[in-house]
Amino acid sequence: MGKNVAVVTDTNSGIMQEEADRLGVYVVPMPFVVDGEECFEGVNLDAGRFYARQTDGADIVTSQPSIVDLGRRWKELLETHDEIVYIPMSSGLSGSCATACQLAERSGGRVHVADNQRISVTQREAVLDALRWVSEGKSAAETCALLERTKLDASIYLMVDTMAHLRKSGRITPAAAAIGSVLKIKPVLQIQGEKLDAFTVAKTFKAAKRAMIKALAADIAKRFGEVADVHLYVAHTNRDEDARTFADEVRAHFGTPDVYVDRLPLSIACHVGPGALGIGCAKRQFA
Repeated sequence: MGKNVAVVTDTNSGIMQEEADRLGVYVVPMPFVVDGEECFEGVNLDAGRFYARQTDGADIVTSQPSIVDLGRRWKELLETHDEIVYIPMSSGLSGSCATACQLAERSGGRVHVADNQRISVTQREAVLDALRWVSEGKSAAETCALLERTKLDASIYLMVDTMAHLRKSGRITPAAAAIGSVLKIKPVLQIQGEKLDAFTVAKTFKAAKRAMIKALAADIAKRFGEVADVHLYVAHTNRDEDARTFADEVRAHFGTPDVYVDRLPLSIACHVGPGALGIGCAKRQFA
């Protein structure tokens, strides 16, 4: 009989407590400091409140789960489970993965941290893969190894509506942000593995959407095979109607109904602000 393995992730996956309960996964809320007040995503900070505070100019800083709180959560789970596989956000975007790895060293081999290098919809897909592998009898160590082996089997492109928050977070220079605002261009970013980088710029919203679809189609053809070999996603910050419309356009372009729509985690929203819209994919795993 296989070991009883708990699959744990953080809210950067887009999985909040209600969905976690339904899926059978355990979720750690990501903390933020909003005008000096500590808040937790999905607990006392939802997307609506976050965007309202961000629009009002609140000072919002991302943080990471405290090592004490994380250790307490793991200890509780290890009372009812043999092992834990923990899937935090990408190590390239936060120090929370490194903190978790340090803590796991004290677990006597019972906690395995997967440096899956994903965030948002692709991190959620990794969680679903892990749940399936655990249900098939794989150990935490085996599941962690699979997650790390397949970590780069994903791609995200993201159009940003304003450069103000990228400037504030230090992702671009004030001069570049000023030029972008004057020219009214739409920057398109990419998340490949651990990096959030510039990809291209577009003059209009429609052109940005076309550029993202073209880029993802090229990734699928070159890296993943065919559309049938991937799951597709649309993600956004505070742009529900546009996201639904874009998802229909993505379904029509790729000829598949398999397009999951979700909001981007607030950790990304801190950097890109409201009005962002993205597209992504993750390779179907059959290990």
